[in-house]
Amino acid sequence: MDFLRNLFSQTLGLGSQKERLLDSLTLEGVARYMLSERCRRVICLVGAGISTSAGIPDFRSPSTGLYANLQKYHLPYPEAIFEIGYFKKHPEPFFALAKELYPGQFKPTLCHYFIRLLKEKGLLVRCYTQNIDTLERVAGLEPEDLVEAHGTFHTSHCVSPLCQQEYPLSWMKEKIFSEVTPKCEKCQSVVKPDIVFFGENLPARFFSCIQSDFRKVDLLIIMGTTLQVQPFASLIGKAPLSTPRLLINKEKTGQTDPFLGMMMGLGGGMDFDSKKAYRRSWRTLSGRSTPA
Repeated sequence: MDFLRNLFSQTLGLGSQKERLLDSLTLEGVARYMLSERCRRVICLVGAGISTSAGIPDFRSPSTGLYANLQKYHLPYPEAIFEIGYFKKHPEPFFALAKELYPGQFKPTLCHYFIRLLKEKGLLVRCYTQNIDTLERVAGLEPEDLVEAHGTFHTSHCVSPLCQQEYPLSWMKEKIFSEVTPKCEKCQSVVKPDIVFFGENLPARFFSCIQSDFRKVDLLIIMGTTLQVQPFASLIGKAPLSTPRLLINKEKTGQTDPFLGMMMGLGGGMDFDSKKAYRRSWRTLSGRSTPA
């Protein structure tokens, strides 16, 4: 019992007086910690929930989620639209959906700009995102600030292993909005945006950045994700045990990782585009001097 009590206290940053990091388990307590000299390196882990108020559906919500509204594509099952094997045989449903959700049609939420503020204040180590909507980039984060764990629309490649010709965003956009299935100009195989489908490996950058980013991190902020998809969900266990972890999500998270029981969790219907939700943290951080 003592071991579990100590483990819980260390993980939330509420150890002994000497090692205590958070003075209270509240957003204000986190904000005060972020203002202190002890908090210099923040990593954000974000998912679809931070983009739903921008008009982009998440995947699994019962009535409004993406998977619940794919009947018109006549798929054998909803997830098939993102399976690489199905895509190679039937790419048309994916590109029809891509036209509806294409980057550039939506605006970032205050949550995206909050992450940019962390960067401007010299706190952001990296933002690890499950999203493929590129709204982090639109909000002002640079590619080096991001690990797009599930890929990006920014580039595309021929699916043929013998070709793999690369195509830019402008080329893919023209094909999608012309309702023409993108075909490689060299070999006539289908060209796919560089987003990760089921059955594909995550980008090498995901694994290489973990090694350096999580070695020393002072705060993890997890927003808009149920932490059900691996290996992204495992990132919460990569930081040192004593690093505080703040989880903000509207829905209940998965229960497969022991660290899920050791985080400060807030939610219950938080709107990620709500000014009220960000006002205190935004005002507090805005008063923090930016490192030279």
